[in-house]
Amino acid sequence: MAHVVITGANRGIGLELARLFSQRGDKVTAICRRASDELQQLNVTVLTDIDISQDACVEQIRQALAGQTIDILINNAGLLHHETLPSPNWDTMRAQFEINTLGPLRVTSALLENLHKGAKVGLITSRMGSVEDNSSGAYYGYRMSKAGLNAIGKSLALDLKSRGVAVALLHPGYVITDMTGHSGDITPDVSAKGLAARIDELTLENSGKFWHSNGELLPW
Repeated sequence: MAHVVITGANRGIGLELARLFSQRGDKVTAICRRASDELQQLNVTVLTDIDISQDACVEQIRQALAGQTIDILINNAGLLHHETLPSPNWDTMRAQFEINTLGPLRVTSALLENLHKGAKVGLITSRMGSVEDNSSGAYYGYRMSKAGLNAIGKSLALDLKSRGVAVALLHPGYVITDMTGHSGDITPDVSAKGLAARIDELTLENSGKFWHSNGELLPW
């Protein structure tokens, strides 16, 4: 039985990841600001009132999980807004940067001592963070924040290698969730299965790669 820690687990992809790993027989700790009824019904441990956009979350998480070994850490919590020219919203861009970029780094840094040799870290990023793949523009805050997360993920892969911890940068697909306005082409449970498969395949040898949940290697 692995201990899996998931942020943003109250709905969407995070909820389905919590459900999947719990059904596999793993111990799951779900981190969120507010727990949903669906999350509360799962056989998981729920940590609420944790806002990963705030520096204070580092000590909160560290204390809540003190002394607990973590096998898989999935940084899933995210925020999506749509900024366009000529008047992008600076406040929504800052909010996305705090949650999508700095949030996963806060969580991972808080749990460094919990990650043993052989542990894995999954960063739920987006192909919208790929500079090469950008063919439609706009979404300035989301693209910026996910590109920044990709840079963080690459550095984490290098910095954590000596500890024996592997890191994957994972695009979940275009998923039908509240975040996407329920548009998309796959359901959260299908995305979660693909993401779990990529995490299962993660090793120190392929650490730091940027993967689609379907197994496709994505461009930077």
